[in-house]
Amino acid sequence: MTARIPLFALVLLSTVNHLFAQELISGPMVGYGTMTEVAIWVQTKDDSKVSIDYWEKGKRDSTLTSTISSAENLALTYEFHISKLKPGKTYEYTILINDKLLNESANYSFNTQPLWQFRTDPPEFSVALGSCNYVNEPPYDRPGKIFGGNHIIFNTIADKAPNMMLWLGDNIYLREVDWNSRSGYIHRYTHTRSIPELQRLLSSCNNYAIWDDHDFGPNDANGSWIHKDWALETFDMFWANPTTGLPELKGITTAFEYVDIDFFLLDNRYHRSADNLIVGQTEIIGNEQIEWLIQFLKYSRAPFKMVAIGGQVLNTAPVYETHAVYSEERKYLIRRIVEEQVEGVVFLTGDRHHTELSRYEDESGIIIYDLTVSPLTAGTHKDDKEENKLRVENTLVNERNFGLITFCGPRRERQMKISIFDSDGDLIWNKIIDQNE
Repeated sequence: MTARIPLFALVLLSTVNHLFAQELISGPMVGYGTMTEVAIWVQTKDDSKVSIDYWEKGKRDSTLTSTISSAENLALTYEFHISKLKPGKTYEYTILINDKLLNESANYSFNTQPLWQFRTDPPEFSVALGSCNYVNEPPYDRPGKIFGGNHIIFNTIADKAPNMMLWLGDNIYLREVDWNSRSGYIHRYTHTRSIPELQRLLSSCNNYAIWDDHDFGPNDANGSWIHKDWALETFDMFWANPTTGLPELKGITTAFEYVDIDFFLLDNRYHRSADNLIVGQTEIIGNEQIEWLIQFLKYSRAPFKMVAIGGQVLNTAPVYETHAVYSEERKYLIRRIVEEQVEGVVFLTGDRHHTELSRYEDESGIIIYDLTVSPLTAGTHKDDKEENKLRVENTLVNERNFGLITFCGPRRERQMKISIFDSDGDLIWNKIIDQNE
């Protein structure tokens, strides 16, 4: 059982968050992190000048960043790229708004990745993950039963002290009043990001994100969506991924390394076709993005190659927006992984409002996993009769939940431990997968 936060602590946290809200709407959020550089993001309430004063923990010689002035077109968001850091260190920092400390007692911290190569075995680290976060706003919510709730799950995740949080799409749930204006996108991001329960998780670990339809436009929106450039612009405003898009392909695609594991963040919306074309190839990812992925997977020496994409890949049931609906592209993607004999591929997916693990094994011995984790705070999907022929037994979860993946063990014998928890932090199921399986 996970320890519950005492009532007085929750009251104190609420009071502190209220004080911060006088000048900050949300944040700070730690974005991407490398051995020598980290991104820090904040959003202010009013036009401001913001800077960060940071120092290595235990050493009070601090460095003050350059000041960033607010711009209305950036929704009063600020993204700092703090560089020339030392690997494997903890840094503390304070935030200055208009040359004044946000709160004299509020010291935040971040960690840089360790330099372990050619020195030690890779260290253990953990990744929290989940999708489908719906924050209620009554005037614009769906009629009837309240769809979102139980936001305490974000404090529960923070209690697990992950090194990273990976947001698997449907992170904001655009409403009908949002997606036809740029200001609507900004409002939805701002409203969702500002809830008090989210702040500790944002500030306590690196945060990376992909999107799905409810971050992109209307339900099931594809690449024809007229305002997809607004979607991309606001995604960049509110997340601090290392990059977005490939040199000749717009979207949110990127990749990064965390310790010894490679992460590939795919775009399943910007170039997506309609699923019911009479003439032409239907696609979610597209050949250019697939071939980039295959080339990078082939290059990777990581024991596990984590491929994040908004919708399920391995589920065999052609329902809703699973990749099985786009069957030819799904076959091609799996075939290319098998042809190139790429081992250790794990798709990380969301969207479905239930959690499950799928496993595919080719006759050549190549094994591919698909871990779906959903929902965080949105409503649940309770249809357990769906025929996913690749589902691993006893992994279907029909309640709000989150995942925690821990990578551990010596360099050539790494293990991936998958644990699924409910909103209170109680374990639902876990599974250990060996590098050499």
